[in-house]
Amino acid sequence: MGLFSRFRRAESSRGADRAADLRYMREWTAAHTGVEAYVEPKTTVTELTVVLVASDGEWTRRRVGGEKGARRLSGELKIPVYDVQKVGYPQRMRDYDARRRIERQRALRDELAED
Repeated sequence: MGLFSRFRRAESSRGADRAADLRYMREWTAAHTGVEAYVEPKTTVTELTVVLVASDGEWTRRRVGGEKGARRLSGELKIPVYDVQKVGYPQRMRDYDARRRIERQRALRDELAED
């Protein structure tokens, strides 16, 4: 086994991961209404990602295969795609997170009250 064969294997597995990510995003978009995509920039820790946000604020994050993948996303999923650095995250996403946090706190409080 050569040194570079390890890199080729890693690249091919990343391609399979990206295909799975795209399949997941298609299914998620089909299961939710009013979905929009927000492209997040590459950082030193993560590669370029996309946050899909539904009309109720529920969201999910996935890799898209770099800038080319992000450009193709709008056509593939038939949804609007925005640059999060230019437009920011939608308020409904923050509201959804706040509701979920309150629900978790209530569930924990109810669980402790039962004991």
